[in-house]
Amino acid sequence: MNIIVTGSLGHISRPLAIQLVQKGHSVTVVSSNPEKRQAIEALGARAAIGSVEDADFLATVFTNADAVYCMMPPRSFQEPDYPAYGRRIGGNYAKAVRRAGVRNVVHLSSWGAELDKGTGFILAAHEAEKAFDALEDISVVHIRPASFYYNLLSFIPMIKSAGIMAANYGEDDRLVLVAPADIADAIVSALESPGDRIRYVASDESTCNEVARVLGQKTGQPGLTWKKWTNQQMLDGLVAGGVPATVARGFVEIGAASRDGLLRKGYDLHKPVLGKVKLADFATEFAAQYNRS
Repeated sequence: MNIIVTGSLGHISRPLAIQLVQKGHSVTVVSSNPEKRQAIEALGARAAIGSVEDADFLATVFTNADAVYCMMPPRSFQEPDYPAYGRRIGGNYAKAVRRAGVRNVVHLSSWGAELDKGTGFILAAHEAEKAFDALEDISVVHIRPASFYYNLLSFIPMIKSAGIMAANYGEDDRLVLVAPADIADAIVSALESPGDRIRYVASDESTCNEVARVLGQKTGQPGLTWKKWTNQQMLDGLVAGGVPATVARGFVEIGAASRDGLLRKGYDLHKPVLGKVKLADFATEFAAQYNRS
């Protein structure tokens, strides 16, 4: 198959491109960074240098593709209007898909994307899904991963300075975590065999306290706990740490949606088979980053 992969050589797109090339597909990787060309070609893929903000560029790249993998650059937190960002990027993709005559699309979305309020940055994914769903007679699969393991790396400075993990979710609240490698596996499956329109992806499930315990053991902090703050405490902490207030409110919304179970509603109704990367596996990566910082 002739497959287009967006997302340059990011956390998901790199292992995805490698896997597709190894399976014998013809792969083109879209990147906005010309300096990535050599690394993309070293994987055995072709490089298409341009921006997903440019629908004409995308339409040209998508022409003659059997399938495309579409993802939004992860900068929605930098946008003043998250839904507008999702509509803009999703609309660019949809326009390019129509013009190029692509028949199969896999879109990286998020759990909670079915919700139209109260999810912070995830509202961008909600709007992007709507843009893709407007495509008629085209196979569209929305990949909805749970919370990324690597988001936990943001707690390293807090652990080092205060000896705790804390957010407006924590303690015995339930977490569903996912690794990029497991998301890449799900995308490969969807590209080759589209099937269900919505696919949730997760690697492991745990409570916040259990996450803290496992990470603490790996980093020499055996008593590490995950405290649960109020929304206001988290907002104040983020702003005091230099996070712009509008961005901080987005993080607080996502945390509250996780704490209150909103993000899990769709996931719990359509639970996937858990992936291969478990919390204990990620803990080793976390500890390596902890020791380097």
